Amino acid sequence: MSTTTAEHTDHSHEHAHGHGLGERITHLSAKFGMWLFLGTEILLFGGLFAAYAIYRARYPEMFIEYHKGLDLTKGTINTFILLFSSFTMALAVLYAQRKEQAKTTLYLGITFLCGAAFAVMKYFEYSYKFEHHIYPDKNIFYAVYFMTTGLHMIHVFLGMGIILALIIMNQQGKFVRGRDTAVEVGGLYWHLVDLVWIYLFPLLYLIG
Repeated sequence: MSTTTAEHTDHSHEHAHGHGLGERITHLSAKFGMWLFLGTEILLFGGLFAAYAIYRARYPEMFIEYHKGLDLTKGTINTFILLFSSFTMALAVLYAQRKEQAKTTLYLGITFLCGAAFAVMKYFEYSYKFEHHIYPDKNIFYAVYFMTTGLHMIHVFLGMGIILALIIMNQQGKFVRGRDTAVEVGGLYWHLVDLVWIYLFPLLYLIG
């Protein structure tokens, strides 16, 4: 009887160990996959930054003159919004790892609202330019401006979609049961969105 119990205990331990190892491998694989994806995104934006550098070196006066048409106040506010959203996203990851469902939802929700606030601010900024007939074909500076900020805005919307999915998953209790890898991976994506803007802001709004 004792031998059977011992064998059962050993099998249970092996099963638990195997399950834990499987989850660890899944976690590392997901993070590695996201890092690979982020690498391709960095290459994409890196190409745009290289194009920016080439055109700015070729037309320095144009860039200095036309950057004055950008709304520095709105750009600065959006910078602080995204910096704050990175902080709240980090808290969401932390509380997901601690299995605190309510706080995870709270900080994911705040991060989502920050993304929405950024989008609204950008909408007003774009609207002002369109009302004054400022389009991407106006000159090279505005072509670069709309291309880089437009692509970044697409990534903001994608990030908001990811965050919304994470909120739904969290409300379903998936992270409480130990499947919090998705929050960490989603957080990495959102931090990339923030990082790209940190580079775009001075390159476009603080020229000269």
